[in-house]
Amino acid sequence: MPNQPFPTSGLLRRLAAGLYDGLLVIALLVIPTLLAMALRGGEPIPPGNLLFQALLLLTAGAFFTWFWSHGGQTLGMRAWRLRVEQQSGAPLSLGIALLRFVISLVSVAAFGLGLLWILFDADKLAWHDRATGTRVVVLPKS
Repeated sequence: MPNQPFPTSGLLRRLAAGLYDGLLVIALLVIPTLLAMALRGGEPIPPGNLLFQALLLLTAGAFFTWFWSHGGQTLGMRAWRLRVEQQSGAPLSLGIALLRFVISLVSVAAFGLGLLWILFDADKLAWHDRATGTRVVVLPKS
């Protein structure tokens, strides 16, 4: 890998930022839930409703994709001084950010193996980093 200006983040720091973002996404999911319940006249959404689950996934995807393609940092990443960028250091396009989100779902769904891969990868890259040519870097203290 070429000489990079910022070091690549390890697993624990990325998990900590992910915990922050997870809490934010859970709070954000209240909005589509309230909208769906309003459309149902206040009735709860039945379990296993695929349309509702797709709406929640779309909401989470929009959160990550927008932040990654607009500055490279989610709010959790900002708190932990992390930024996602292309291997060249360039910012992510909307398309790469979306692909990264989709592949990150696979990384997590495979019992987290895609994330644990960071521990064994010489460049500290997760599956979704390798697949999209991205990396998460640690920014200096300002």
